[in-house]
Amino acid sequence: MQGSRRVALVRACVLIAAIALLDWRVDPNLSFGFLYLVPLILLGPVLSRWQVLVAAFVCTFLADFFDPFPFTLLALPEDILAFAALSGAGLFSYEIARNRRREAETLSRVEAEAAARREAEEQLEFLISSSPAAILTVGADGLVLRANEAAHRLFEVAPGTLPGKRIGRYVPALGRVPVVGDAPQAFRTGMQCRGERDNGTVFLAEVFFSTYQTPVGPRLAALMVDVSEELREREEFNLEQLLAGSRILVGAVSHEIRNVCGAITVIHENLTRARSLEGNKDFEALGSLVETLNSIARMELRQSTRPEIDAIDLAETLDELRIVLEPVCNEAAIALAWSVPDELPPVLGNRHRLLQVLLNLTKNSERALERAEVRRIGIAVSVEAAAVSIRVTDTGRGLSSPAENLFQPFQKGADSTGLGLYLSRAFVRSFHGELRHDPSVPGCSFVIELPLAGHREAEGQSAGNANHTPVVA
Repeated sequence: MQGSRRVALVRACVLIAAIALLDWRVDPNLSFGFLYLVPLILLGPVLSRWQVLVAAFVCTFLADFFDPFPFTLLALPEDILAFAALSGAGLFSYEIARNRRREAETLSRVEAEAAARREAEEQLEFLISSSPAAILTVGADGLVLRANEAAHRLFEVAPGTLPGKRIGRYVPALGRVPVVGDAPQAFRTGMQCRGERDNGTVFLAEVFFSTYQTPVGPRLAALMVDVSEELREREEFNLEQLLAGSRILVGAVSHEIRNVCGAITVIHENLTRARSLEGNKDFEALGSLVETLNSIARMELRQSTRPEIDAIDLAETLDELRIVLEPVCNEAAIALAWSVPDELPPVLGNRHRLLQVLLNLTKNSERALERAEVRRIGIAVSVEAAAVSIRVTDTGRGLSSPAENLFQPFQKGADSTGLGLYLSRAFVRSFHGELRHDPSVPGCSFVIELPLAGHREAEGQSAGNANHTPVVA
């Protein structure tokens, strides 16, 4: 039965000729026409339907022609039955062969698709496993189904232990994404949110995720990277730019003051040589110059527009501070102590400016702890009736400047520009809050007081500070 179409035709023709010869030469009053079933079975797989019928007709004719019994009309039904049997055998073989070819083609196609799918899965598996970005899939119940090595490194968990854990433990915002099957629409978007490692440290995560349906239920696929370094560099750069720009502006004012002082010196020398001061124009000019000097000395820089003040989420701002601060403190072997309530009410302020104030205070603490034996920075938050207090404390040696000059610009002996505390207090006051130093705490401790958003006392405090609180550029 095996072989090409030509071989099958040759074999069938030889069998037909042999059967015909046998039927012709042997005369035992017995017809060998039933043997034509064999060549018809051989021809079925290599011929079409009408060709099988033609071959069955030929075999029926040969069987009747070499039949030892003479042909009569009474034998016609037997010939019809013989033709039906031969054609049926041929067509049966034809259908079996065709079905077999179809199954072989289907099997070959399925194997090719399976091989292509297996190759694609291997490539995808290699891409996911070698990707520096964390990639994971989450089920409708919020449990991690699969995660690559980068995800385990990002969350600092043992290899292979992340599947089965809740994604909300590590990325709370991602755990709140609806993955259920009756969700109104699929999500395909990105976001920046807070992430938390297994040891409790937080980081800023850039997350790209999408939801999709599978035969076993809805799924969520997420790709995330740690962008804490970008946040840290951006905020530190903004703080440096702010301090540098303010230093230039205040320096310009100081230059004018020096010019006025130089003029006062010249006029003073003239008055020294004068015998009488009555009616002396230099004396009158001296009075004007002194008044101008006092006006310049009292002048505080103001920016043309106030920063946008609104209700802000203090917890998110503290999370960003923690993201920026923890890696730096770990490198400097500084211990961080956080005392922040789980629930914080919204406060009145500007998120970006408040983060710069906190960053400036903590950077001052870092510099103060460079030579300290005990290196520790504490950040504590307490909620009061009308305000929220943020206390930043370090274990340094304390302040060397007098308390009354603490918030003046260009402090003598300042480690940096000398404008940090000056600008920080101005920012906090622009939020209708206050920044003060607490000398009763060992080391150095600053307290930021911010009014609660929507509190009735905020308006009164705003009116009270409006007449004397500068908004510093």
